[in-house]
Amino acid sequence: MSERPPPGPAPTNPRLRALGMLLIANFYWGLSFPVIKAVVLTLGRLQPQARGGYLTTMAVAPRFVLAFFLLALWPRRAATPASGTRGRLMRGEWKQGLIIGGFGAVGMMLQIDGLRFTAASTSAFLTQFYAILIPLYLAVRSRCWPTTTTVISCLLVLWGVALLGRFDWRAMHLGRGEWETLLSSVFFMGQILSLGNRAYEGNRPRAITLVMFGAEAAVFTVAALAAAPSAHALAAPWTDGPWVGLTLILTIFCTMGSFSLMNAWQPKITPTEAGLVYCVEPIFGSLLALCLPALFSRWAGIVYPNETATSNLLLGGGLITLANILIQLRPPPAPTDPVAA
Repeated sequence: MSERPPPGPAPTNPRLRALGMLLIANFYWGLSFPVIKAVVLTLGRLQPQARGGYLTTMAVAPRFVLAFFLLALWPRRAATPASGTRGRLMRGEWKQGLIIGGFGAVGMMLQIDGLRFTAASTSAFLTQFYAILIPLYLAVRSRCWPTTTTVISCLLVLWGVALLGRFDWRAMHLGRGEWETLLSSVFFMGQILSLGNRAYEGNRPRAITLVMFGAEAAVFTVAALAAAPSAHALAAPWTDGPWVGLTLILTIFCTMGSFSLMNAWQPKITPTEAGLVYCVEPIFGSLLALCLPALFSRWAGIVYPNETATSNLLLGGGLITLANILIQLRPPPAPTDPVAA
């Protein structure tokens, strides 16, 4: 009788691995909340007379400009037949990168401008509305209503986000800020759906990420130039060590790390699942805000106190976690499933 070969490592479930990678991306996005606030406060310390529009664009533009050049200069893997790595960008990669970059840039601009006219809690709640919009859009397109599990998970996510942001229904009104934030959610939905489009299945994640960074860098640089009071104001922050350090954290982890993971792994799950997974972001943001602000304050010479744990954080985070567990417990959709299309 022949010997059996020793058992090898258990095969990795691609879907579960993709979910794990997207959770890391959510952690990086959650990190961006206290980092961006620290960047803006540091810039306010350096330039006390600066206006809100300039402060906002200077917190966004450098991260995408630096991310574009760092990724462009990052050493490529050697081309192999298995990997299909090619030296130049292909037409489909240009197209997909520009689409997701355009959706992301417009969505971010609308969200940022909307924050000037509405509360941060309202913005956080309305931004996550794509968790509902994605399955509704797919249901209309395929003429097939989402599963009961999907509907329940979406509602749990919105409830959880409302608790995390301390959303007040009685104070809700649809003014400019609310409409802009809802519209930003539509553009974020477009970004998620475009990334999951099977027409671009052969595109390389690095290539589309590079094009995406270039598109967003161009949009936000124009916005920063338009909002800057002078050329000196644009150059001055780069002489401040803490501002540069915080901007590098924002660039390497919250931009290069998060979007590279998103573009590589999101296509391996459905857009509906992705929309729900991305709602974990405010949980990480809330948890990191419990400890990082005080550290940033000592480093950058700003006043940014730690937040405190509340029942809203625990209950809201629990509801979002439960929603993601429910949606992942159901069997993966078949290729003909409208949600997977």
